[in-house]
Amino acid sequence: MQSMLILNGPNLNLLGTRQPEIYGTTTLADVEDMCRAHAEKIGVTLDFLQSNHEGVLIDALHAARGTKGGVILNAGAYTHTSIALMDAIRSAEVPVVELHLSNIHARESYRHLSYISPVAIGLICGFGARGYTLAMDALFSYLEGTG
Repeated sequence: MQSMLILNGPNLNLLGTRQPEIYGTTTLADVEDMCRAHAEKIGVTLDFLQSNHEGVLIDALHAARGTKGGVILNAGAYTHTSIALMDAIRSAEVPVVELHLSNIHARESYRHLSYISPVAIGLICGFGARGYTLAMDALFSYLEGTG
C-alpha cells in the first residue's frame, strides 16, 4: 500500500477564514477529511501535517525519506522564498507534488517564482481545495508508474 504525506505550510491553518475570496471557505479540517476519504477510495495511507515554521516542514521532508512513497506540499509563501525547502526536497529523494489553492501565475508577480517547482515532479494550482485530491491522484499514478 502506498503511503503519502500531505504537508501544509504557513497560514494554511487559517483556511476557510483567511481571504476566502482567494482561498475559499473550506477549512483545513475539511480538506483533511476530504483527503482521508479519497485515500480510502484509492487505497493509500495518509499522514497530514501543517506548520507555520519552516524548520518543521524541513524536518517532515527529511522524515519522509524512506518512509513515504511521496509528499504533496503546499508550502504557502515559503514556495517563493525558501531555498532551504528546495534543498530539503532534493535531499529527501522522495517525489513531491507542489500544490497551491490559487493560481499563483495569475497573482502578484512575486508569486510567479517557485523554489519548489524545479525539484517537484509536478505542480497543481488554481483548483482550490479540489487540488488536494487531484494531487493525490497524480502522485498515486506516478508512484504506480502509470502517470
